[in-house]
Amino acid sequence: MIPEVTVGVDGSAEGLAAAEWAAREAVRRGVALRIVHAWLWQPLDVPVAQDRDVQAKYAHGVLREAETHVAGLCPDLAITSEVVQDTAVAALLREAEASEMLVLGSRGHGAFLGFLLGSCGQEVIAAATRPVVSVRARERQTRQLTGSEVVVGQSGTPYSDAVLGFAFEAAALRGAAVRAVRTWSLPPIYAYGPGSLRLADEAGGLEPFEQKALAEALAPWRERFPDVQVIEQVEMGSAGQVLLSSLSDAQLLVVGRRERRGRVGTRIGSVAHAALHHAPCPVAVVPHN
Repeated sequence: MIPEVTVGVDGSAEGLAAAEWAAREAVRRGVALRIVHAWLWQPLDVPVAQDRDVQAKYAHGVLREAETHVAGLCPDLAITSEVVQDTAVAALLREAEASEMLVLGSRGHGAFLGFLLGSCGQEVIAAATRPVVSVRARERQTRQLTGSEVVVGQSGTPYSDAVLGFAFEAAALRGAAVRAVRTWSLPPIYAYGPGSLRLADEAGGLEPFEQKALAEALAPWRERFPDVQVIEQVEMGSAGQVLLSSLSDAQLLVVGRRERRGRVGTRIGSVAHAALHHAPCPVAVVPHN
């Protein structure tokens, strides 16, 4: 495992919140923290006065502010910082590849802030080969240190081990419990009324099947992390909605992501999209492809 947590900052409150979260996570893991700011000098083809030296000074000032802030919070933490001269997406993807995880600031309920403009945040999360954690500014004084659970969505795919492994490790580092959430829905043939539900029960029941599948998926992780309390939650409904309704005591939400490309570009999946835009706690998106 690569021994480093990397955070992207831009001078915003969201970027500073991400730096705080990343610093504390680096301390938990006993690794170094790397702070980066992406800046590429590209004079606009418009009649606007620009000064390269002024912009470069601002870029380095962003790093100094973040480094000074987290050093005050975690004085024994090894910290490095760098202005990365590249486009935002290219710089962040390269940084993610060289780190345990990448941490970014997010406003939520809309586009990502910082040097992630428009669809850039989605592109980074969709293409990164390592976990990306999204943090909001208002978490600096609340979800940063509170919450007794790490909530994880268990999808039932053969790739969910990467997601469960991240969640269990995060919970062990925090002394938190894992709330593993698995959702299910009725097959179309049953989705017509109470009579159809009775037929499902007479056939043995769909929910017991899902409960068994979740227990089997969790078994090796319970064995590997025997001190982590596990709460199993199986519920019928939309995966995104059920996860969001399960975060009342969450310090972190962990979801999986497969890279998908459609006609409108890179996609992150509906569950990750809902989590990133609406979860009240930090969200870790773990790639599993």
